[in-house]
Amino acid sequence: MAMSDQEIKDAILEKALKNKKAQLYVKDFYKCGPDAKARKIKNLANELVTEAKMVFFSSGSTTMYVHADRQRSEEVN
Repeated sequence: MAMSDQEIKDAILEKALKNKKAQLYVKDFYKCGPDAKARKIKNLANELVTEAKMVFFSSGSTTMYVHADRQRSEEVN
């Protein structure tokens, strides 16, 4: 059975919090919804940015995603 959008969003947020790297590419989230197409994962990740649960991080040549809480904690350190 396919995962709901909310289940995929929760999996994306969990991966963003628990991964050892703070900045993640959208492709890093593809396994969060194994039955979902790549475009769907990207749209859900962008929705999380709109909801202020994640933020964009630019390396200059590409855009990455960072969990909002994790970005704030790393800015303090």
